Amino acid sequence: MYTIVGLGNPGAEYAETRHNTGRLALEVVEKREIPKLKVVHLDTFMNKSGSGVAKAIKSKKAAEKLIVIYDDLDLPLGTMKISYDRGSGGHKGVESIINAVKTKAFIRIRIGIGKKTDVDKHILGKFTPKEMLELKKIFKKVADAVEVIVAQGYEKGMTEFNN
Repeated sequence: MYTIVGLGNPGAEYAETRHNTGRLALEVVEKREIPKLKVVHLDTFMNKSGSGVAKAIKSKKAAEKLIVIYDDLDLPLGTMKISYDRGSGGHKGVESIINAVKTKAFIRIRIGIGKKTDVDKHILGKFTPKEMLELKKIFKKVADAVEVIVAQGYEKGMTEFNN
């Protein structure tokens, strides 16, 4: 059984912001009703994601089948990258998870939101309608990747979906 979370911030004011990309993607994945996939909705703020994940992931072994979806400033908008057993890359939500589950050996699906000079304003800003259209395409691809990961493993998902 795999466990999946989408990182973001709770509350209506953050619902369609770039920092909620993980939560937005999770909604699309959840609609697929993928067998052997447990969807966990976090009620924590991004930087405290680890406390929510730790409630569902009780061991390092369980963390190996954890999939975390989140926004990435370093990837262009509308792209995605799957990785496993990597550092946080400066992402405070991922850093919180690594500290809480005491391992970095879990699956990540990073979704590009592009990079601007004013990072805080950018990540907490809302997507334009044009950007949302682009994201809807990548969310479908993320859901496809999750299906492959659950059925055939993260290595196959990385081979098939990392460009």
